Amino acid sequence: MPRQNTRPTDFPPAVLQQIALLSERIVAARKALGETQAQWAARLGISQPTMARLERGDASVSAATYILCLSQLNPQLDLTVLLPRSAAPAAPVPAPAAKAAAPATDSGVDDFVSLLASWTPASV
Repeated sequence: MPRQNTRPTDFPPAVLQQIALLSERIVAARKALGETQAQWAARLGISQPTMARLERGDASVSAATYILCLSQLNPQLDLTVLLPRSAAPAAPVPAPAAKAAAPATDSGVDDFVSLLASWTPASV
């Protein structure tokens, strides 16, 4: 496994809290569906120990694995709604038919995006 540039312990506390909250909700959703970690891991193409780490909120699990898990819960997942409007492409991108017409305008999301934009990782 390649060495990470930033250790998970160097992430800002707000990011670690978001990962923990996300993990808790993934666990709740999986359990609500009556499925085991092993079943989910097999469906996602990851190992059961990786699924357990994801559900513990392990920040060293790749973002792609978290996104893969989220897309299992919501096939219409569109993380671009987390980006500030200034980062939007010049030409409008049509929204999928199943999506609501208006994007979410949660100030918590804006605060999180601002935090990530201003964060400078600790030197290694």
